[in-house]
Amino acid sequence: MKIYTLLSLLLISGFVLSCTPSNEKNDRPLVVTSTMMLEDAVNVLAGDFVRVEGLMGPGVDPHLYRATPRDIRNLDQAELIIYNGLFLEARLSEVLEKMDDRTFPAAEIITQDKRIEAYDYGGTYDPHVWFDVSLWMEVISGISKKLQDTFPDHAEAIQQNETEYLSELHELHNWVLESIQSIPENRRVLITAHDAFTYFGRVYGMNVMGLQGLSTQSEYGIQDVSKMISFIIDHSIPAIFLETSIAPRSIQSLINGVHERGGNVRLGGELFSDAMGQRGTPEGTYVGMVRHNVTTITRALSEDT
Repeated sequence: MKIYTLLSLLLISGFVLSCTPSNEKNDRPLVVTSTMMLEDAVNVLAGDFVRVEGLMGPGVDPHLYRATPRDIRNLDQAELIIYNGLFLEARLSEVLEKMDDRTFPAAEIITQDKRIEAYDYGGTYDPHVWFDVSLWMEVISGISKKLQDTFPDHAEAIQQNETEYLSELHELHNWVLESIQSIPENRRVLITAHDAFTYFGRVYGMNVMGLQGLSTQSEYGIQDVSKMISFIIDHSIPAIFLETSIAPRSIQSLINGVHERGGNVRLGGELFSDAMGQRGTPEGTYVGMVRHNVTTITRALSEDT
């Protein structure tokens, strides 16, 4: 969608909303988030005081996201719009950057020295910061401050929620470190469809490889598949992984190729990358998503093929 078209829709939506009666009265202020990770963060920090609407649900790829009419109406009504930034939301990011001070690019709170450079991506840095739990803690603190500034009547409660949540995330970070260390060192290789897990690999000590680049819009060819097949065989990689927001054909082509060359690799399971699990399930929370991913990875890479 062209930027000017989406901006026009945002303006038109104000007229549509003023002419459309609401079927449900909700006095809580509206906070709109882009990804499920951010939706969960706001629910944890301020869910008792605000109404949270996430634009992207389970299985939605933020790199390819296009706003729906409902999304446009929610953006127009929101008192605060929180998105990842670092060009994760692609063209939608360009629109949000041009809006008023209701918008907050949460991941951009992370200083440049802690970001991973990605000059071949649409932006300048890898946007998948949530895979490093210690970095996500910084994002949580940034969101908390923005929420407190926006809703000062609830600042004390939001601060208390932040303190408790950061303690939980600190424990989660240490658990991930210990879990990855349980994988034999020569097997700490994570192969997925696209390069979403680079922050994860850096902080937790894994070699991370993706068939596609950082964006799922990136193209891969026969040569890329062939090189990856050779790597899997040469390094006796026991398992590779699907992502819930990406079609399985690329990973299946790797598995088929390895078997055709006489190698042995299996599907290690399905990981959540750019989206989380179904709302209302453990995997539909950030903590539950991380635990699912790490448990799936450690189990698959520790077992013999």
